[in-house]
Amino acid sequence: VAEALGGVNVVLSPTSKTIINLFDIEPENIKDEITGKERTILSVENKVEDVTQGLLTMARGSTRSKEVNELTKQIISEAVLEEYAALGITDNVESLYVKDDNRRFEINSNYLGRTKKQMPTIGSWYRRICRKAEENTNQDYRFHYSYLVKVMKQYTREYQGQMAYFDGQSTFELSEGMPFINIDISQLEERFARPLAQQIMLSWVWEKYVKKNSEDKAKAAKKRVLVDEAWMLLPYPEAVDFLNTMARRARKRNVSLAVISQKFQDFYEKKEVQAVLTSSETKLFLAQDKSEIEYLREVFKLSEGEASFLITCSRGEGLLRVGGDSAILAIQPTKKEFEFMETNLSKQAALEKARKEAEKQ
Repeated sequence: VAEALGGVNVVLSPTSKTIINLFDIEPENIKDEITGKERTILSVENKVEDVTQGLLTMARGSTRSKEVNELTKQIISEAVLEEYAALGITDNVESLYVKDDNRRFEINSNYLGRTKKQMPTIGSWYRRICRKAEENTNQDYRFHYSYLVKVMKQYTREYQGQMAYFDGQSTFELSEGMPFINIDISQLEERFARPLAQQIMLSWVWEKYVKKNSEDKAKAAKKRVLVDEAWMLLPYPEAVDFLNTMARRARKRNVSLAVISQKFQDFYEKKEVQAVLTSSETKLFLAQDKSEIEYLREVFKLSEGEASFLITCSRGEGLLRVGGDSAILAIQPTKKEFEFMETNLSKQAALEKARKEAEKQ
């Protein structure tokens, strides 16, 4: 789909060379509520919280360990803040760049000709945790340091960790002019690696894509972030919290968040994430299973007729709700759209064969 729309497809897998650095931080333009003017800021405090949430999910792991608590979070957060401080990165935007008094070009808050500093990484953070664990004399912290030293090793390249694909400097940037960018995580293990990747990607996309949009609606470009199979995030509290936060933050910057899922019951059972769905202005419901329709009726206040339609409608039919208005629709892709949207492997092969035969003629 990305390539058909003139975009790019980026693969993140254990064997790919793609690296997404959770520690990447970017300046942002905010609108002063008093003067109405824009100014550029750098919020290290917000970034420390975002990174801490990602590292907490890593620390909990696939077992969602109960050993991770507020003390663990405090240790993680302090080390993250120290990582930025060690590089001299503060709330001053210029602290992001290598100091060079001979090159100070600035156009519309974009620092041209400046060399950006290398960011902290999971590897450098882990080394700091190991040092702090050796230096620690607080009995209350001893177990938590020991736990982090053991479980976080798997995310580092230095120790050839099996999930080290987030350790290192980022290898690509999100281009503002690109119409569609797909980050493919389908080759990652489904139980934990994929939801972890989703959370880290959301944080990174916020930093590199959403945050760069102006808070001034007159200047902000229309952007959209799509989160497919969002149900995978739900077992992880920090991931759910970030999804909620991003939905709220993005709206201020003229960015819409599209949440796509085939498993609504999981959302129903997580009350804290329902706000993301119910506050969305536009909702599209496709055919539903009888076992889940009552959950949908309760949360979205569907009428009996709407609910009945959703369990009897045909493939390609659905219910579109915008605000308080609903309409039944039938989605009929063109032949060209079918070619890049078809997921059935046998049909894909037939379409490819037909395409090659057409080229010979």
